[in-house]
Amino acid sequence: MKPLIRLAVATGLLLGTGAAFAASNSPVGTWKTIDDKTHQAKSIVQITEVNGELQGKVLQVLQSDEGPHPVCKECDGDRKDKPVEGMVIMWGVKPDGDEWDGGKILDPKNGKTYKVKLKTIENGTKLDVHGYIGFSLLGRSQVWERQE
Repeated sequence: MKPLIRLAVATGLLLGTGAAFAASNSPVGTWKTIDDKTHQAKSIVQITEVNGELQGKVLQVLQSDEGPHPVCKECDGDRKDKPVEGMVIMWGVKPDGDEWDGGKILDPKNGKTYKVKLKTIENGTKLDVHGYIGFSLLGRSQVWERQE
């Protein structure tokens, strides 16, 4: 291979790797949620950026005590008795150093809303999702798996 072609191929590979690495360290993407107690896959959630803030929407419920298409029986307001699939369950999350914080997350099972903190781990292949009330030292964490 000629040196100029070799340089172009190497540069393309390096740029591609850098772009993939940068993208993988963002929570934006599609995630399989894993229950922190049962360790079973529960749903597929898509996290997108809207006006500089992250939000998460349930694309598919994989497992539910309520059957294949559960509704949010315990929710208040506009979410009450609405299908969980298609529901925005996370909103207002903003970058804070190497984490994302300041938003809320809804647990459709109990209808409660918690503060949420996100952090990508394992080179962006997993997402630590920490829901809490009051101080972030208290609360529960789930580790979600990237699907893209």
